[in-house]
Amino acid sequence: MSSDPKETNQQVVKAAIESGIPIVGTGGTSMALISSMGAKVIATSGTTGTTNRTRAVSFVTSLTNHFGISYRPLLGKADNNRDMSNGSGLKNVNIRGIMMAALPGFIAMALILALSKVPGFGMLGDVFDVLIGALPVIIAVIAAKQVSELDEVSIVAGVIAGVLSIDGGIIGGMIGGIIAGLLVRVLFQQFVKWRFPMTTVNIASGGFAGLIAGLLVYYFIGPIALTFGDLIKDLIEVTVAFNPIIAGLIAGLLIWPAILGGVYHAAILPIVLLEMEKTGNSFLGAVDMVGLVMVAAGINLANIISPRDKGEAAVATPGFAINMGFGTFVESAYPFMFSSKWVFAGALFSGGVGGALVGLFDVRGTAYVPTFTAPLLANNPVGFIIAMLVPFVLAFTITFVANRWPTRKIEEHEKAS
Repeated sequence: MSSDPKETNQQVVKAAIESGIPIVGTGGTSMALISSMGAKVIATSGTTGTTNRTRAVSFVTSLTNHFGISYRPLLGKADNNRDMSNGSGLKNVNIRGIMMAALPGFIAMALILALSKVPGFGMLGDVFDVLIGALPVIIAVIAAKQVSELDEVSIVAGVIAGVLSIDGGIIGGMIGGIIAGLLVRVLFQQFVKWRFPMTTVNIASGGFAGLIAGLLVYYFIGPIALTFGDLIKDLIEVTVAFNPIIAGLIAGLLIWPAILGGVYHAAILPIVLLEMEKTGNSFLGAVDMVGLVMVAAGINLANIISPRDKGEAAVATPGFAINMGFGTFVESAYPFMFSSKWVFAGALFSGGVGGALVGLFDVRGTAYVPTFTAPLLANNPVGFIIAMLVPFVLAFTITFVANRWPTRKIEEHEKAS
């Protein structure tokens, strides 16, 4: 690796030449000198456009080909349970993971939207429009990187595909990124087999994969993806418009079973992000905040103030802090919900009431932000505050009473005896 064949490493190079050992290496000047000295150089690589991982894959492939050993490039970071070298990358496609990873981009957009409504910050409206256009690129990059697992090469492919997928919305960006990631893996392995220089492998696989995927979305898939995304958003709006209170009530009642059953991240979160793509806030996003976050915060606060035992207060405290400070970590309420059917029923009831209030006030908002800032991101701040406080108080009261009830029964039993 960038050796000094005429001075420091001259004896090693001389021994390798005499023994006929095959040599692979990087460093244009040093490898050229080694080759001119009569060494058996079978693969060289520059550092431009390459990474440690891609250079290593190139060298090992060249050596295994030389010795007639079967080798499939290990494109990802393997562990004891997963062999990343197998398959085309389709097993790595994870819509839930892509959406979760892209969430900070949507929250940044929502924050800019809120700031643009503050007097004196109206110019941020143009920034909001830029961020909307950037969302497909963010999703495409994440998708390409997750599918291909080739770091910088896949990131470049994802950026190219994402820029060309902007008109297809976030669905178009996701499709473009997935295709780019799959193509990067295929092209990378093929170019390595053809013994292309590693710089060329990286440049060609990343560039071609991004272009091919992006052009497919730009000319063919993008319009269909945009139409599909708009259809989902229109369907939600029609449902809410038909009877907003019933729609909110049903969403609030079902959101806890949805997250417990794994449906939330797979189905509801993508719909929330689709809603946010145009307006920066969402009907289901508001239900998320009032039905999950505020309910969990109420349950945790009740277990801080009146726990069934002292250990539960220690568990509930960090959960409550994260609920209020970051608008997430609703899983912190699970131990209390699973240990008491009354607390579980109270969570469902409180979530349903919160969802109904979201429908009543026609609120569009989001979770994953500090609770005290959430109303600022909503279309109806006052309505959102009410919709947040009511389920919070309900969940707190029901949990408080449920925690105290066994104590009262024990005290009554002791008095009777």
